[in-house]
Amino acid sequence: MLRRILTGVLGVPLLVFIIISGGLVLKISTLLVVIVALREFYMSFHLKNIYPLNYVGYLFTIFMYWSSSRLHINLSFLLIIFTLLIIFLFNKKVTLTDISITLLGFFYISYFLLHIILTSELSSNLIIWYIFIIAWLADTSAYFSGSFMGSKIFGPKKLFPEVSPKKTIEGFIGGILGSVFASLIFSYIFIPNFTTHSIVLGLLGSIISQTGDLVASKIKRFVGIKDFGNVMPGHGGILDRFDSVLLVAPFVYYYTLFFFK
Repeated sequence: MLRRILTGVLGVPLLVFIIISGGLVLKISTLLVVIVALREFYMSFHLKNIYPLNYVGYLFTIFMYWSSSRLHINLSFLLIIFTLLIIFLFNKKVTLTDISITLLGFFYISYFLLHIILTSELSSNLIIWYIFIIAWLADTSAYFSGSFMGSKIFGPKKLFPEVSPKKTIEGFIGGILGSVFASLIFSYIFIPNFTTHSIVLGLLGSIISQTGDLVASKIKRFVGIKDFGNVMPGHGGILDRFDSVLLVAPFVYYYTLFFFK
């Protein structure tokens, strides 16, 4: 618990600095996070004798992040699929499963987290904060409310025991409330005309965030690991810390694009 809190306290100022700096600092920082998370993802499948083509995932991730333009994104999709098919055709050691996991990692991690950068380029550069407020407040609120209400008051009611035995319904509800409240406070202080949207983002985003956490848990259960890594004491790997952000980033970006002018 102490290590978890300490890591969070040390990480917040760094995150604030990166987001405020924006531009190249944000792009390079996001790319570094993505490369480490992608490596953790690919390496975890070695335990199942599945060997994704790491270098292909890294190469086209860097290419996609080079300018983050629509042209480069679409071209990245085309080129990585074409490259993997050619390798599969000529390399007898590469299996279709290896190819599939390589592609899954590219889309699930590289493409989804690219939306952090895309969101920073929207007309209101404050919207990017919702990605982290929603994801990490939902996670923190779920953790503490689940621990307190589940054990002290009601007794734990499991949310999805076959995927994540520690997740409770109380924690899930607490995650939603924490996310909505934090989004409202942020909107009230910084974007007053975004209040209604902040409620929707907080509500739906927290559900999506916790779903992302469950998806990552199921992947870990499939490969037989507890954490994707150990670079963040109390949290595990980079991917363990960003698993909820993965699904929230695209949601915040497209919601804002379609519903907020």
